[in-house]
Amino acid sequence: MKKPLLGVKDIIQITGITARTLHYYDRIDLLKPTHLTEKGYRLYDRSSLEKLQMILFLKELDFSLKEIADIVKLTRKEQQHILNEQRHVVQSRIQQLESIKTAIEEYVSGKDIGSLQIFNHSSVLPLQEQYANEASFFYGETEAYKEYNERLEQLPADERGELFSRVEQVFKQMASHMNASPASDEVQRLIREWRESLEHLMTCDSNLLTCIADTYKYDRRMRDYLNQYGEDFADFLHSAIMQYISPS
Repeated sequence: MKKPLLGVKDIIQITGITARTLHYYDRIDLLKPTHLTEKGYRLYDRSSLEKLQMILFLKELDFSLKEIADIVKLTRKEQQHILNEQRHVVQSRIQQLESIKTAIEEYVSGKDIGSLQIFNHSSVLPLQEQYANEASFFYGETEAYKEYNERLEQLPADERGELFSRVEQVFKQMASHMNASPASDEVQRLIREWRESLEHLMTCDSNLLTCIADTYKYDRRMRDYLNQYGEDFADFLHSAIMQYISPS
């Protein structure tokens, strides 16, 4: 028959925690030993073991030790209520981890970081919003950016999504013509279509188009994003825009 009290080594063997952790729980009054021998050895009964297993369970649910100390004093019904609320927190964390997993897979497959859907379940702003804020910081005082921002805010969400989708489709079509000259009729037709899409948000004069073209070519993140459509697509797009502005 097993002995009624368990020593530290027994607890370690059963649960897998370290002696240091067990001693720490004793020191902070989270889990006191049932009995101390004359030589100072800690001994625990079955109810203490059950309490320890509850503590370890709550730790896995991301409760702090201070919170755990309060929870283990509650009735089972009160504990069930708290854990039911924590279930929603855990579900949110699962969604966050799924987003991170997807982002890793997309980045490894070659996508640029700027197009990844990350930080959407975090206190950190999503990357697309970070880039928008960055653009506002650097270009927010220009008339063109103010016009762009005002028009963008006025667009309904579905129209905004449709507009960005249209630009993306133009890029995809253009990438399929990279074996042609940037000055070819089909490529220039697509550049006109691209400009018409932008005209929904801002007045695109030659100076602004040049600025956009240079951003496509020289901004590292924008360049990496565009090159997802094809190798050296950013350079091809820059040449096509410049050809549109100043036909040779």
